[in-house]
Amino acid sequence: MTDFVVAIPARYAASRLPGKPLRLIGREPLVLHVARRALAAGARDVWVAADDDRIAQALEHSGVRIAMTSPDHASGTDRLAECARIAGWSEDTIVVNLQGDEPFAPAAGIRAAAQTLANSNADMATLAAPIDDVETLFDPNAVKLVRADDGTALYFSRAPIPWPRDAFMQDRTKMPEGGHWLRHIGIYAYRAGFLQRFAALPPGRLERIESLEQLRVLEAGHRIAVALTPEPFPPGVDTPEDLARAEARWASTHPAS
Repeated sequence: MTDFVVAIPARYAASRLPGKPLRLIGREPLVLHVARRALAAGARDVWVAADDDRIAQALEHSGVRIAMTSPDHASGTDRLAECARIAGWSEDTIVVNLQGDEPFAPAAGIRAAAQTLANSNADMATLAAPIDDVETLFDPNAVKLVRADDGTALYFSRAPIPWPRDAFMQDRTKMPEGGHWLRHIGIYAYRAGFLQRFAALPPGRLERIESLEQLRVLEAGHRIAVALTPEPFPPGVDTPEDLARAEARWASTHPAS
């Protein structure tokens, strides 16, 4: 199995769900659920890049390591770049960036992100899943992507891409035939050296237009390998409604808890 580490950015002051890392699912903090998913994936080390001592306290005796990072970082990438410096990873260490709001991330998916990077010559790797409903295709919160024949990303967008001109001229209420649409899953793998270079890049024009940080990588001429996820990634937690759904999902799989 590919040797890799997992780094989890955990920001206390989330705008849509303040205190998000410490919100409870099954009477335990969200960030602890995410950390356990990373540990289950077989990472050599799991680090949480935190910005608040309360997050560190919630993870005591969990088996993960804590990097106390600046509360002023503009993105999770910047936070992980500081984490990498604190951890002292070598430039070729494969780092999987697991978002701190993914309490049900499948272990196989985390491993797949690391393996996809290891098997490619790309600077980054990520995952995608097929889109099978038109609501997701038109949802701007569901990021779409297109990739080249070699599996590298051509573009990411909040818009439906590719745009099936003839089909959508006739009807936009059902999925066109062809099955070519992919939803991006927000998990990334990169080597620690590239993580530092990524964080040092200025935001690109396309990134500012779409509010998608990964476009900074493409616009700067770097390559992102994209593999299909081996298992579904359930929705993450961004809002109080998401948290309620996550609690219900947890309760349905832990009826005796």
